[in-house]
Amino acid sequence: MADAFRGMPKDFFAFFRELKVHNDRAWFEDNKQRYRDSVQAPMSEFVSAMAPHLKKISSSFVCDPRPNGGSIFRIHRDVRFSRDKRPYKENAGCYFRHAGGRDVHAPGFYVHFAPGEVFFGGGSWMPDPKGLAKIREAIASRPAAWKKVLADKTFQTAFGGVRGESLSRPPRGFDPAHPLIEDIKRKSFHALHDADADLALSPKLVGEVAKTFACASPLVRFLCGALDVTF
Repeated sequence: MADAFRGMPKDFFAFFRELKVHNDRAWFEDNKQRYRDSVQAPMSEFVSAMAPHLKKISSSFVCDPRPNGGSIFRIHRDVRFSRDKRPYKENAGCYFRHAGGRDVHAPGFYVHFAPGEVFFGGGSWMPDPKGLAKIREAIASRPAAWKKVLADKTFQTAFGGVRGESLSRPPRGFDPAHPLIEDIKRKSFHALHDADADLALSPKLVGEVAKTFACASPLVRFLCGALDVTF
C-alpha cells in the first residue's frame, strides 16, 4: 500500500557509491538482483506512494510505478554520442510527466537521488523547439501572468526563483529590451528544492516531495497553459 512506504533502504545509496567505483557491466551483472531489490523495488513503491498526493495537485500527470517504461528513469546511459562510456547512471530518478507529453521534455515533476545529493521540483527541461517557442511567447505576451508565478510566496520560499540554462543572446524575434528578456532567454524552466540526502531514507520523504510539488505548481500550471495542455 502507498501509505506503507517507509523510505529508501540503507543499501539504496550504498549501491550507487559502489557503482561509482565499479561502473562496468561485469560488476552490474553480479549485482543485478541487488539493484532490483535495493533500487528498483523501493523506487516503484515511492512512485506508487506519490500517486494520491500528485492527484490532489493535478490529475494530468502520470504516476507509473513500473520498473521499466514508467515514471522511473532507466539506469542505462545512452553512450552512443558521448565520450563518457560509463554504461550506468550513478543516480536514480523519476519523472512524473504530463499525460499529454511523450518524454521528459514535457512539463512535469522530477525527483533525483544520489549519494549526498537529493533534489525535487517541477518544470520543463529542454523542451523541443516548438514547445520552447510557445513558452517564450507566453512569457513575452503575458508578462503579468509570468510575474505572478515569480511573486508567489510559497514558490519563492521553496525555490527562490526559476532555474534553467540560458542563451547568451536574446532569441530571434524577441525584443532585447523586453523587461523579462532574461527569462525569455532560458532553454529550460524549472524550480528545484535541494534536500538533505537522509530524507530519502525517511518516511517523511513522500510528504516533503508532495509539499514541494505543490509549491512548484504555479510554474507548471503556467507552462501547461503556454503549451495548450490541461493542468
